[in-house]
Amino acid sequence: MKQTIYIYHTNDVHSHFEHWPQIARFLSERRREHRARNEAMLLFDVGDFLDRVHPITEATRGKANVDLLNDLGYDAVTIGNNEGITLDHDELDTLYEQARFPVVVANLFRRDGVRPHWALPYVVIPATETFRIGVVGATAPFSHFYELLGWKIVPPFDMLAAAVEEVRQKADCVVVLSHLGVNEDEKIAATIPGVDIILGAHTHHVFLEGKTLNQTLLCAAGKYGKYVGVVKLEIDQNRLSRASATVVDVEPLPRSEAVERHLVCLEQESLARLEAEQVAVLHDDLPLDWFAPSPLANLLASALREWCQADIGMVNAGVLLAPLARGPVTKKDLHRICPHPLNPCKVKLRGAELKEIILEANTERMKHLRFKGFGFRGEVMGEMVYDGVDIEAGLEEDGQWHIRRIMINGEPLNPERTYEVATTDMFAIGHFYPQIQRAAEKTYYMPEFLRDLLAWKLAQ
Repeated sequence: MKQTIYIYHTNDVHSHFEHWPQIARFLSERRREHRARNEAMLLFDVGDFLDRVHPITEATRGKANVDLLNDLGYDAVTIGNNEGITLDHDELDTLYEQARFPVVVANLFRRDGVRPHWALPYVVIPATETFRIGVVGATAPFSHFYELLGWKIVPPFDMLAAAVEEVRQKADCVVVLSHLGVNEDEKIAATIPGVDIILGAHTHHVFLEGKTLNQTLLCAAGKYGKYVGVVKLEIDQNRLSRASATVVDVEPLPRSEAVERHLVCLEQESLARLEAEQVAVLHDDLPLDWFAPSPLANLLASALREWCQADIGMVNAGVLLAPLARGPVTKKDLHRICPHPLNPCKVKLRGAELKEIILEANTERMKHLRFKGFGFRGEVMGEMVYDGVDIEAGLEEDGQWHIRRIMINGEPLNPERTYEVATTDMFAIGHFYPQIQRAAEKTYYMPEFLRDLLAWKLAQ
């Protein structure tokens, strides 16, 4: 007996709902078509479906995202780092309370080593009356961050191997929902026997027609909901005889007007909820300049230094997207001007290293660097702004401004001294300043975001 099963998958949507009306209509229509042809259809998400950059996610702490997945009838999901480490412990612990689908993540535990009540290492889904699909999940092990939030995340490979071996005894086909990245997916295919399909995520890669490695089909659908992945399983005599993959570009597809209206209402309700939470009243404007020190950026640098109890504060002006006007300041305002899921971080640096960073940050190349990732959701790096640092610069013979002297809290920078520098975790995990990335002593402050520090500082 021959059967055909279709698997649809999304990953790394990051609350980019601009394509969700197309995705919703496309999947609903495909579900009707498969049902009419008596074909099985399964639907999975591979993590980072939520991102607190969007006001809907910020106001509901991701619960509205779960409702959207419920509405489309997802069969299982795994979590990404945006679910795992941008919500506090209680928010993640209650995120899936209303979920009508299982959450599979084999390598996440409570601090005491017990698996969370809402998570399973795998699930077996009867795709048809005679063919069962085992679904295993794993997420990127940002160990230190999970630990600070009260969780225990373990390296995924031993857990995956054990889960795959167990589920292989119960299922006719094994699918891994992997929020680990393309390199790790290739390692899974090469080293863990018994995996038929890997649905990938985290590194935002796209496999237009899949990639076969060691008899395992690797699939991935990019980012931001631009694509929906499709896997076709051909079954013969209850055995998987062939698997093929493609992705569908949803941009030209028709939109669901009902879903579009629903998203508009959700956003309006979310913005109203954030606007109702006032954090301060400003008596004067707080201007912002991306390419020069400004009152708002100076305030954030000061807040970082004070919160982290450091020698200096250091932050790039580009993390602030707009100034603040005099009058009431609400959580809506702070989310609008600082939407990133960035946490404070304190790092110990020698004076010589700090000088190198200050010199590099002062270059036009770095100030005008445009990038995405590492939690940054802005446009440009911008001027590095400091609290506790004074820089004397002058115009040299080459016609350029050069730094002549660096003062730390009124004293000349000592290249041999160790300084405690408060900054953002973007610099601790990103490649921008190797001196920070490789520093042996880093302290992360979670679950607070930069906008929480702004609220705290403004309320003083």
